[in-house]
Amino acid sequence: MWIFFAAGSAFFAGITAILAKCGIRKTDSDVATAIRTIVVLLFSWLMVFLVGSAAQIGGISPYTWTFLILSGLATGASWLCYFRALQLGDINKVVPIDKCSTVLTILLAFLLLGEPISPWKLLGLVGIAGGTLLMIQKKERTAETAGISWLIYAVLSSFFASLTAIFGKIGITGVESNLGTALRTSVVLVMAWLVVFVKGKQAAVRHIPGREFLFILLSGIATGASWLCYYKALQDGPASVVVPIDKLSILVTIFFSYAVLHEKLSKKAGVGLLCIVVGTLLML
Repeated sequence: MWIFFAAGSAFFAGITAILAKCGIRKTDSDVATAIRTIVVLLFSWLMVFLVGSAAQIGGISPYTWTFLILSGLATGASWLCYFRALQLGDINKVVPIDKCSTVLTILLAFLLLGEPISPWKLLGLVGIAGGTLLMIQKKERTAETAGISWLIYAVLSSFFASLTAIFGKIGITGVESNLGTALRTSVVLVMAWLVVFVKGKQAAVRHIPGREFLFILLSGIATGASWLCYYKALQDGPASVVVPIDKLSILVTIFFSYAVLHEKLSKKAGVGLLCIVVGTLLML
């Protein structure tokens, strides 16, 4: 059954971006992120109570708490940038850049942690990086976007996502993974709402269109469902197979971006997508 959970993780992760895009057409991206995080947090703590790891909180060291908070801040920054990038740019351009965080994470792990890069992993990195570059195309200037703003936010999202992984690798030891995720998400929630209040956007919560509010909630539920499936698949199946399957969520996102939002891939972008998929598989 683990392979079905792995496929479920990829599916729900793939539709998260679609649901999020539908929820921020008129809604401010910071407000949407803050509301969505509430739903994700509920799923995170549900996982904690399902595996019974809540009692471990008292045994977490100050060192580990520091990196839990840092990884939470990095996650929050990544989500805020990702939502803004989705609001300004096309999904089939933003998502590949965000997935490029895999490349940044491995490079940072090599530079900061001394983790080796095997020849196959190097080929995978080249495939993902090259495919991402092929999928980046100039977006026409419209009333919804200005120049390359979407690209800047997408790159920042990828960068902060890679920092999340590095902080977790450095300091989050001896903590059950679901508990660590729940604690990090708690930090994200505080950060997201702090951004909303600092920017004076709290009044915008009352003016969210009902349809968009529903999509924001659904995107949070999809993220939570993806995590539930992902950790269940990791529990029962080999990580070397589960992780690449989860990363192939980009195929789900691209498919639904065409079916729902009618965003089409050029031939160049199609070749780029193929490079990303092959590169991901080579990471095995």
